[in-house]
Amino acid sequence: MTDFARGVLYPGEHATIVDLDRYEPAPGTAPFVEFHWHVRWKLQEPYETKVLAHPSVHLVFERPAPLVYGVDRGLFVRRLEGTGQVLGVKFRPGGFHPLSRGPVSTLTDRRVPATDLFGPEIEELNGRILTTPDGPAMAALADAFLAPLLPPRPDPLAEDVAEVIERITATPSLTRVDEAAADAGVSVRTLQRLFSEYVGVSPKWVLRRARLHEAAARADAGTPVDWPALAADLGYADQAHLSRDFTATVGTPPSRYARA
Repeated sequence: MTDFARGVLYPGEHATIVDLDRYEPAPGTAPFVEFHWHVRWKLQEPYETKVLAHPSVHLVFERPAPLVYGVDRGLFVRRLEGTGQVLGVKFRPGGFHPLSRGPVSTLTDRRVPATDLFGPEIEELNGRILTTPDGPAMAALADAFLAPLLPPRPDPLAEDVAEVIERITATPSLTRVDEAAADAGVSVRTLQRLFSEYVGVSPKWVLRRARLHEAAARADAGTPVDWPALAADLGYADQAHLSRDFTATVGTPPSRYARA
């Protein structure tokens, strides 16, 4: 599983059913956009793709209309049927803030018509992107649309929040909000306020999601997992707490998920 597909559940099965590509953003949008993702499918039977979402907002060009996806705090599920494709723009944590017209938390767990934030012009762009046969050219059209709407550089506070999230993601054993706040040099309350404004979810959610991403990645690696040891590494009191956390979001215990 590639790093950019981290969070996709059952990645082995997923790779046999859909084509997933990544395109880097243009220099003008790169401070705000992490990457573009392109999914194509041609199915005989419907398929549900399931993803443990990251703390990022996505702009998705799709049929029948483009949508802005706020951070999904549960399990993101998308039903695919027939033949189709979508192009997604994954914004960096905090990167969508200049476009959100308010705290990014107003988008959390929501799918918002892109016209609400970008106007009717994005409908025409949606048609152009989805009829362009070349993936990188699709991404270039999205970048060309977004670049004039973005400031020259991100808000320094958004960059600070993104750095905190990067450290959390790189260190799944970091499990306490007060530790993350101390590492950032701010109070817990300030960190919570910044996350609500720029990311859309709480620091506690980001910490928990990083642990679930790591647990799923270990389960998907195809090698036996020492679940009690992994639970300890991720800061859980014991295996039962890890299993309860994983099951509540994914819908199946981690040991059973690993065998699927």
